[in-house]
Amino acid sequence: MARPDKASAVAELKSEFVGSSAAVLTEYRGLTVAQLKELRVALGGNAKFAVAKNTLTKIAANEAGLTGLDGLLSGPTAIAFVSGDVVEAAKGLRDFAKANPLLVIKGGVLDGKTLDATEITKLADLESREVLLAKLAGAMKAKQSAAAAMFAALPTNMAQLAEALRAKRAEAGE
Repeated sequence: MARPDKASAVAELKSEFVGSSAAVLTEYRGLTVAQLKELRVALGGNAKFAVAKNTLTKIAANEAGLTGLDGLLSGPTAIAFVSGDVVEAAKGLRDFAKANPLLVIKGGVLDGKTLDATEITKLADLESREVLLAKLAGAMKAKQSAAAAMFAALPTNMAQLAEALRAKRAEAGE
């Protein structure tokens, strides 16, 4: 790897691996340039889609401290470096792969952990971050409402008990 163009390519790939929260490796064999452009548009600002040589990608991944990607780097490989919402990027890739079966998701890496294709698909099946946060907020509000109702019930029950005792004493003539 004495050539400066290869060294700069490895340095760029390494910086992408380090700077992204996830990377999804795909096989793009048979896709046209127009389809790849459509995929890049579909990913939007969440991910950067780049075609890379396997040997240079292996070197860059090892320099970035990522292991387990060597088995995924065979055949023509393109990498989606995810900088935004990982779930949204995985959904974009999954939906594009459904519409264009020539795009094959091989696997990837998320926070240093290697993922296979089924795990990427499971990640894509998750709801968006905003929906999950809304569900969490709703669950927390429900628990707080239940606690408030329970705390309000204690004085009410105590007052009802005192009234029942007073009525019983009045009935007994005390």
